[in-house]
Amino acid sequence: MKPVAVVEAYWQAMQSNDFARAARWLGDEFVCDWPQSGERILGRCNFVEINRRYPAAGPWSFTIVRLLAQGDEVVSEVQITDGVVHARAITFHRVEGDRIVQQTEYWPEPYEAPAWRRPWVSKLTRTPELV
Repeated sequence: MKPVAVVEAYWQAMQSNDFARAARWLGDEFVCDWPQSGERILGRCNFVEINRRYPAAGPWSFTIVRLLAQGDEVVSEVQITDGVVHARAITFHRVEGDRIVQQTEYWPEPYEAPAWRRPWVSKLTRTPELV
């Protein structure tokens, strides 16, 4: 299975909100880094528990915006929502065989553009699913 297909299957499994099912796409020695908060998730079990226990208003929905692949590395941009929270995750995946063995994941927070830049920029038109 190509690395991009593995990552796509992982996000499809995440869509089910059955995080044990999604963890089947992770390697035995899976590592996930969240640089913004300085955290590291080690192993499938910790991955499952952090996702099961993450506070949510409802089931999570995951929509792939784009996947870029080069060799065994895949980058995904995914919109994520529970109906109240609207987030975007940028994830760097390393795939070995048919398993994701390492992820580095960024959760950028939207912010209001500073007024001083207005003369040189235009406002992005966003659809609700891109918020």
